[in-house]
Amino acid sequence: MKKSILTKREKQVFELLITNKSTKDIANILKISEKTVRNHISNGMQKLGVKGRANAVVELLRLGEITL
Repeated sequence: MKKSILTKREKQVFELLITNKSTKDIANILKISEKTVRNHISNGMQKLGVKGRANAVVELLRLGEITL
């Protein structure tokens, strides 16, 4: 099995993001603060070398890290 680029939690955040959940929704679902959600998204984008949430999602789909 290949090593994931993202942590388990970062992956959870992006999986919720593609279901059209807001930062607030994700925070409530995962029982973490909105700031933590934004940090996870930010860290994921940095690891992927992309700017913007949409580009991160596209790259994660391309890499097979997440699925629609």
